[in-house]
Amino acid sequence: MSLYVKESVGVDEHGVPGSKEEPYKTAAFALFAFQQQNGEDAAEPKLFVFKSEDNEYQEISASALKKARKGSSGLAKKAVKQKEEQARRQQQEADNAAKQIAALNIRIEEDKSLPEAQKFKIGQSYGHVGQRVKLYGWIHRLRANKKVVFVVLRDGTGFIQCVMSGDLAAAQQTAELTLESSVALYGRVAKVPEGKSAPGGVELVVDYYEVIGVAPSGDDSFTNRIAEGADPSLLLDQRHLALRGETISAVMKVRAALLRAVRRVYEEEQLVEVTPPCMVQTQVEGGSTLFKLDYYGEEAYLTQSSQLYLETCLAALGDVYCVQESFRAEKSHTRRHLSEYTHIEAELCFLSFDELLAHIEKLLVNAVQYVLEDPVAGPLVRQLNPGFQAPKGPFMRLEYKDAIQWLNDHDIKNEQGEPFKFGDDIAEAAERKMTDTIGVPILLIRFPVEIKSFYMKRCQDDPRVTESVDVLMPTVGEITGGSMRIEGTEELMQGFKREGIDPKAYYWFIDQRKYGTCPHGGYGLGTERILAWLCNRFTVRDCSLYPRFSGRCKP
Repeated sequence: MSLYVKESVGVDEHGVPGSKEEPYKTAAFALFAFQQQNGEDAAEPKLFVFKSEDNEYQEISASALKKARKGSSGLAKKAVKQKEEQARRQQQEADNAAKQIAALNIRIEEDKSLPEAQKFKIGQSYGHVGQRVKLYGWIHRLRANKKVVFVVLRDGTGFIQCVMSGDLAAAQQTAELTLESSVALYGRVAKVPEGKSAPGGVELVVDYYEVIGVAPSGDDSFTNRIAEGADPSLLLDQRHLALRGETISAVMKVRAALLRAVRRVYEEEQLVEVTPPCMVQTQVEGGSTLFKLDYYGEEAYLTQSSQLYLETCLAALGDVYCVQESFRAEKSHTRRHLSEYTHIEAELCFLSFDELLAHIEKLLVNAVQYVLEDPVAGPLVRQLNPGFQAPKGPFMRLEYKDAIQWLNDHDIKNEQGEPFKFGDDIAEAAERKMTDTIGVPILLIRFPVEIKSFYMKRCQDDPRVTESVDVLMPTVGEITGGSMRIEGTEELMQGFKREGIDPKAYYWFIDQRKYGTCPHGGYGLGTERILAWLCNRFTVRDCSLYPRFSGRCKP
């Protein structure tokens, strides 16, 4: 039998006759196709190859035939492998189909012969080794192999590793579980095997579970909505989901502990908590940063600070404080500014400037210590900020004029690129450079009158400066600002005049000097800035539940 090969127009496909009119493309495939049709024992056909230079078919040369035989052998081996692979895939598909049918037939039912499961929060369950418990939560992580499914469950109080095996692992319902689905898991709390680690040192050996709410899979899955390494603005759009992450939720837990600790210190110091209004008709920190609103036809503002109202409480309640939102309309995109932040403010009466400084030190030192002693927040701070060193008093006291000298000695320029001079505001970059270089908490005191608020008291020994303070912390900068307040009506009126403020709306504030004045002072702490320092966060935006800043007011 004769087969013909013509490379330019031939076709290598089974069923091609291999005639002069319908030749093969290659000699190797011609031999391979012949053997597939007639068997390996059939007599080898004669091969004729078209020679374009002679414009005719000629019998294949010995060397070309040898090469064709080798190529045919390779094609035959490849065909065998393909057939085996096809058979394997068919078997796998059959096995998978059988498993799916079996999985669909598995019914997840609670074994009523087991002890009744006691409901606990995950954080409580760690201490109930050997007991059957019922835990509600969200699937934080999910991993499956042939026989076992591992789930990390989260409920806000902690995490726990959960193990499903047997029918639970094989059930179709389990295969359809997704990240962030809410479930109720029943099982026995067991210590993790020696050499292994897990949250709380335990795991839950699951014997039954219920699905509360299935989260989407595919394009709308949680990992597609919250992708690792996504642009920060996109993550802020999805803040409601990003909060479920381990880092942000940890910061929020430390935040809660910090506010508890601050209130604990205030209780120990016998300060009374009050709740001043957020809608006001007066300014505290300058009119350019006020959020205006129409209040029933009158002009009003969102408060910049509750300080003025706290001062009115002194004569009635003694030393007072509040934990309240403050608002600043600053179009600033620095990493330490927010348009809305949680303001911890206090006012104290019948004290000196030195006593005010000592009080601020005590608040910061003791509050941080209480956070570190907290069984939940303490380990989280050490996890987020392994190198954190708790502050110890007394803090370094540095006068403004000496800070100016320090900056000039270290060749740090002001915002105009010139050496600092008395009266310059020390901008964030220079302040941070100084604070980080010195490397300890600093009470920066006695600022010039011109760069501080109208209500701040002048120093008796130098009327150019005020009894004012900024608390500076390494890595974050200013976290607290405060001062002694003007006691006399006349001096206060001069302050209004200097700032161009109409005192008419401040009649109730002025009355504090008229009806029994006293030496008093206060301060405000930015909760988010303290958290950025505690938790080693680059920006205060990471320390706010839903950060608000210029251009961001959603979700």
